[in-house]
Amino acid sequence: MSFDEEWSTARATAAAGVSMRLDHVPTDLDLDPDPGGGLGSGTGRGDLEIDQDHIGAVGSEAYRLHTRLLTDGRHAATASAEAAGALGKEGFASGAALAKANATWESQVKTLVAACANISNGLSYSLSSHAKDEQQLHADFTASALDTYLK
Repeated sequence: MSFDEEWSTARATAAAGVSMRLDHVPTDLDLDPDPGGGLGSGTGRGDLEIDQDHIGAVGSEAYRLHTRLLTDGRHAATASAEAAGALGKEGFASGAALAKANATWESQVKTLVAACANISNGLSYSLSSHAKDEQQLHADFTASALDTYLK
């Protein structure tokens, strides 16, 4: 399976069931009778809905891609460097070109690995931070005087 096919499959898997609806401000030219679900519109629909399972799926895919890129993204590095050296040693200009292409590839793989790590770590942090915030709010609410009025 090629990288493009694998990336397309991973994106489709992570995006399955995720939906987004953007609000907009109605204008005189707006033909849509339902302008959206923003604050005060009374529709009760949010602009963007995503649950923790979806966030977790995206984070997991980013981590899997990160792990695979660490090994698979560099599998030809040694052979390419040796070929570039051998071609250059024999006086072929393609040796320098191959060395440059290999260096560019290495740089791009490092950038992509770092981006995947940032996505995975950022989503993991968001999930744990949100869970801690929810626990704190629950603890604060049950310990407040409001709790006695709601019973």
